[in-house]
Amino acid sequence: MTTQALPIPSTLIVPPAIGRPGAISRFEDYQRLYQASLVDPERFWREQIQGFHWFQLPKRMLMGEGPEARWFSGGRTNLAYNALQRHIDQGRGEHLALIWESEAVNDRQEPVHIRRYTYRQLRDEVAQLAGVLARLGVQAGDRVTVYLPIVPELPIAMLACAWLGAVHNVVFAGFPALALLDRIEDSGSRVVITADGGWRNGKEVPLKPVLDEALTRTDLVKNVVVLRHTQTPVSWVPERDFWWHELVAANHSQPVPAEVESNHPSFLMYTSGSTGKPKGVVHGTAGYMVQTGLTAQYAFDLRPGDVSWCTADPAWITGHTYTVYGPLLAGASTLIYEGVLAFPDWERVWKIIARHQPRVLYTTPALIRAWMRQGEAAPRRHDLASLRLLASVGEPINPAVWQWFRDVVGRGTAPIVDTWWQTEAGAAMIFPLPHATPLKPGSATLPFFGVVPGIVDPNGVAIHGEGSGQLIIQRPWPGMLLGIWNNPRRYVETYWQAVPGGFNTGDTARRDADSYLWILGRADDVIKVNGHRLGTAEIENAIISVSAVAESAVAGVPDETTGEAVLAFVVLKPEAQDQGAAREAILRAIETQVGKIARPREIKFVDSLPKNRGGKILRRLLRELATTGQIKSDVSTLDDSTALLGGTKPA
Repeated sequence: MTTQALPIPSTLIVPPAIGRPGAISRFEDYQRLYQASLVDPERFWREQIQGFHWFQLPKRMLMGEGPEARWFSGGRTNLAYNALQRHIDQGRGEHLALIWESEAVNDRQEPVHIRRYTYRQLRDEVAQLAGVLARLGVQAGDRVTVYLPIVPELPIAMLACAWLGAVHNVVFAGFPALALLDRIEDSGSRVVITADGGWRNGKEVPLKPVLDEALTRTDLVKNVVVLRHTQTPVSWVPERDFWWHELVAANHSQPVPAEVESNHPSFLMYTSGSTGKPKGVVHGTAGYMVQTGLTAQYAFDLRPGDVSWCTADPAWITGHTYTVYGPLLAGASTLIYEGVLAFPDWERVWKIIARHQPRVLYTTPALIRAWMRQGEAAPRRHDLASLRLLASVGEPINPAVWQWFRDVVGRGTAPIVDTWWQTEAGAAMIFPLPHATPLKPGSATLPFFGVVPGIVDPNGVAIHGEGSGQLIIQRPWPGMLLGIWNNPRRYVETYWQAVPGGFNTGDTARRDADSYLWILGRADDVIKVNGHRLGTAEIENAIISVSAVAESAVAGVPDETTGEAVLAFVVLKPEAQDQGAAREAILRAIETQVGKIARPREIKFVDSLPKNRGGKILRRLLRELATTGQIKSDVSTLDDSTALLGGTKPA
């Protein structure tokens, strides 16, 4: 592995440097720090952890390799203490920590529900709930399932678990009973925290009834803590069910934060996958804390006093890390929103920004495309001047989408931080430093400190220099998962044995002449036509470059002649009426940008694409629909099931 300096690419977008203390504003400084993290990682990470609170400093920065790697061994710390109490100790107890807004509006279209918490107030709420959980018998290492809408009590519940050293298992509040049951039983949770319901798109989403249905199939759960939120009457099981507010009012003890070992598990995050039961990814404490806290500063330039808005639900890893823990570890304020950003209309998002003045907006390309479909008028009507940094996550961002995001939302000056990472990574791994790294629209650019990406061919042979292939990580990194809950063998086989040379990310990528990385999508998002491997992202980028196109997704279907053929699903902009002209423009764009080999066998014009509630396109459903003509797999994460029903207009 080389440690030579990376060249400064030419003909790129160079972001403006800023004078905030500690900001890295020169590409040469990034190079120097990155090389230091590879050459002497023990010294490098010992310096990086100094800003965190430790009850006992680690003896070693890294021990072991591969699946046995463990970070900051011998150290003792607490994730919630670092996210809350550390800032109070440093005199920032009255700084704003959390802003919450719910989707309900009054007759003047103003939000009905807004709550704000200082660090001291949030700490008190967390410590109170920790006392409640302790009285229910929760101890360090116990698992607690959290099934809540996006309300302040969701991060409070997460932090209360971390305060005790318990392991939180946050389950998406849109999951049905069986999906919830799977996660409760696999995690071994004896306590569940839920609510009567939540709000979404102007309608109540019941939660307690779903949990009740799940619990008819298991006797594992002994206590249920219920938040009164929608005020809807719910059924009750005496001796098992308790109102949150009543337990807190009766509690008069606030336990001290647990001093847990660095590799003590902090949370489980279940990945849905396309086949088989979800796997519970286990994250530790210190490694996750360090990489999350550092990337909040290095990737998003977050400092005390800043407001950050990550649009991700905390039930997903992006929300865990950059809606909850990242901003709080950085001493910033995190903005959370309950509901749909299109309620009561798409102007809501710009009103939220104007009202709460976030410095950072972190969102998905899918949401950006939705905003693009509404046009430029709405964002230009509102004060977005607070935004100093824009960021994307979840899938490769098309250069045209990148440019629109920068020009319209960022007013042409805000750097775009396109991040690559995944549930197993814990925190961002490949991204530009916003004021130092020259940018290429659509590229995640370069790795974070200590992260060593590699690209291999289907046989696991390393590809050096320019080339495309499967993305692996060649060295352990601090935020890496500890394993798969209850299934260590699956962890080793899936991530460390499937592809030689390192950790198997399951993603494909391209490295260009400047060593910049371009994420192409999941490895199973590759279509093989006449022996040629085509990344779905490359084809989709070509399609969306057509001015009439709002969104696109492609899937591979069996073909007797070519092995696989390309099937394209396309959403046109409202003003685009001529499907025939659009079809011809799409074919020209694909042939020009990707090649004739990528020409779709069929283009289907649809009203919408299937997405989960985080805004990510569920391409596995498109593949299943294209291959079998029907959907039989799990659609519980689908934002709108009608996206797969009707609305298809073959061209």
